[in-house]
Amino acid sequence: MPEISVIIPVYNASKYLERCLDSILASLESIKGEILAIDNNSTDNSLSILKKYAKNNPKIVTVLECQTPGAAAVRNFGTDKARGRYLWFIDADDYIDKTAIKKLLKKADETGADMVMMGAKRTNEQGEMSYLSAIETNEKDYKSRFIRYGMGPWQVLIRREWYRKCGFRFKEGIIHEDMEMMSALILYTDKFASVDEPLYFYNANPESVLHQKKFNPHIFDIFPALDGLYQRFKDKNTEKKYHDELEWFFIWNLLIDSAKDFQKFPEGKPGFRRSREMLRKYFPNWRKNRFLREKPLKLQIRVRINYKK
Repeated sequence: MPEISVIIPVYNASKYLERCLDSILASLESIKGEILAIDNNSTDNSLSILKKYAKNNPKIVTVLECQTPGAAAVRNFGTDKARGRYLWFIDADDYIDKTAIKKLLKKADETGADMVMMGAKRTNEQGEMSYLSAIETNEKDYKSRFIRYGMGPWQVLIRREWYRKCGFRFKEGIIHEDMEMMSALILYTDKFASVDEPLYFYNANPESVLHQKKFNPHIFDIFPALDGLYQRFKDKNTEKKYHDELEWFFIWNLLIDSAKDFQKFPEGKPGFRRSREMLRKYFPNWRKNRFLREKPLKLQIRVRINYKK
């Protein structure tokens, strides 16, 4: 059994793909692992690049093709094919530190963790770099921060048997598939660890589905994603325990993050109305949220303005 299965959804990623694969192969040196590189109907030369790497690394790289569009379908497809003790979902336009896999596996084995979170360096569209710190278990109320954090699938190493036993699946057909599930993972385990080092390098690709310059009706996928997330908390009877955390998560994603897309395009304007309706449904007293009240006054005003648009 491989120690780790690295699952990479690939769609028109030829510009970044070799950097991604080279970094993973370097990190796997002396470690038994597999790379499941899954092409998702690419129209560039991504598939030929993948096949070249599989030919040169036949014991490590496996090229698969998933016809169902979307990262969620690809990750689910890859999870079903994976054989490793641990899973790591890596985006094709990103890359990792050469020590990443060794450090994450070491931490997982030392702690028996179901999830190991890592620090990451993020480069935005302007080329500016920032550090995303890992959540550590010695922090007070670390589960609270995990729920509010809004992390991507790439930020955690996951024990496959636990993931399979819990029946986790990414919601297919939407672009906010990670939001619908990631913040709820911590409800299913107390075995959590972290390595607060920059082991992952996230690239805000301006050509990705989340950074498109033309209107995409999938920007409204934020609503079924948040509906699904809230339902996960209800299923675990924790929606009251983590009321403030969920409320803040909704505020941030509706009135700050998604509001930028709603404002950018005339077709996006209905998103403001739907945001109001969603907040009235789940969190009618959102203005009193304790995390919102801790934020700078300028941000609080911005949120209230976006709510009224």
